Formats: sequence, structure tokens, C-alpha cells
Amino acid sequence: MQRRSLLALPLAALAPWHHKAWAGPDPQAVLAASDAIRNPDFSFRLVNTLVEYRQGRQTDSSQLAVYSRPDTAGGQFRSLVRYLAPARDVGKLILYNGKDLWFYDPASQGSIRLSPQQRLLGQASNGDVVTTNFARDYRATSAAEETTQDGDRKPRLCLKLALEAQGPDANYPRVEMWVDASNHRPVKARFYADTGNLLKTAYYRRYENAFGTERPTETVIIDGLDPSWVTVMRYSQWERRDVPQAWLQRDYLPHWRPE
Repeated sequence: MQRRSLLALPLAALAPWHHKAWAGPDPQAVLAASDAIRNPDFSFRLVNTLVEYRQGRQTDSSQLAVYSRPDTAGGQFRSLVRYLAPARDVGKLILYNGKDLWFYDPASQGSIRLSPQQRLLGQASNGDVVTTNFARDYRATSAAEETTQDGDRKPRLCLKLALEAQGPDANYPRVEMWVDASNHRPVKARFYADTGNLLKTAYYRRYENAFGTERPTETVIIDGLDPSWVTVMRYSQWERRDVPQAWLQRDYLPHWRPE
């Protein structure tokens, strides 16, 4: 009976069904869904605590307050980062205005341009601590199912995304990203240099509720050459709040005061 019913359908009706049955997920849509899990779509503040380990021993640490505001025009975030610790760095600022990174030191009252790839602590770069949407800076060219080991060393069925930088604003020329196949949560990413060498691998873990969504509250970054060199970024004190446009102007940095 079922066979007769299908044969009775016109070919025009079967064509869309056949196309959908063989079409894989849209890589760019999967990447955007993964971004939405990492980042809310409104202005917020959080505290990022960075700890560097070498050979299993802690060697350095830092703590930052990150204020982020989505840019409705470009789809990227703009961020102001304030050092909370160590004491020698308290009050220093990093501004990401959606294109350029600026570092401001209140001692010299001067600001200098930074590279997003420049290391901030351990293997965490300046570009890693500001809020970014990958779907804005990268084009996802494929999404293939692959089982990989997650940050808790458990096998997980993922979609492996191949990301190519769409312009000079991207922090890395090429990225491989694994997102959970069932819910598009980011699991792991590998970041590559222009030479093709692996710079670092990041694991997204410790999912907790933030603003009504389960989000990763920890990123573990492992050096591409030395696996014993590890940097952990832990996110806490999430707060939905206004981030005024004025805070995100380079000229305003000398006048900015914490609230």
C-alpha cells in the first residue's frame, strides 16, 4: 500500500523531498547557532579569570572585567576590557571597537594599537578575551559529522566546521571548529597561522545557565607545539547591563571610570 501511494505522487511533489533528504546542515547557520550559545545578543558584563599552567604548575594569572555591546550594523561585538588583577595592571584598559584593538595605561595616559593575535597571558591572545561572533568574520565551508574527544575527554558526535577568514578583521586565517551535532554547542576549535601551523586548540566546557541559556563558562587553551602549556579562561559574574557607546571610543579611555 505504501509503495502504491508513493508511486501515485507526481514527480514534482517528490523532488523537494528528495533534495531535503540528502542536504546536509547549512555550515554557516550551524556556526551562527554556535555563536548564539557562546554569546547573548544584548549588552552584558562578565569577569574573565585567566590562569596559565606549564608542566601542570600555575605560572601566572590575571583577571579582567569585560563589557560587551553588540554592534547592530556589523553583527560583531564591541568590548571594553578592564584589568582587575594582578595589582600591577589594575586600571589598564583594552578597547575593541569592532575593528581595532587599543591598550590604555592610566600611568602614561597613552593608548597604543594592539594586534588581536598578540598574547595577553599564556596562549590567550587579546582577540581571545574580547567577545566575538565567528559567523561575522568567517565563512563556514563544510559541516561533516565526526566523533571527537571533548574537554572532559569523552567521545562526542559533532559537526566539524571548516572556517575561512572573510577579511582582515578575523583573528586567524583558518579555524576548525567542532560543535555538538545534537544542539550546536561549541566543543573544540583549532586555530591555524598563515603558514598552516597549528597555533592552539581550545576546548569549551563547564556549561552553566547564563541569561536563560546553557553557555560554556570555561575555555581551555592548549599550545599547538607544547601541550604542557595550558591557559584556562573562566567566566563568572555574568550581568546584563547597558554598555554606553561613549565607553567604546578611544578618545574616552582617559575619562572612563568603573561604576
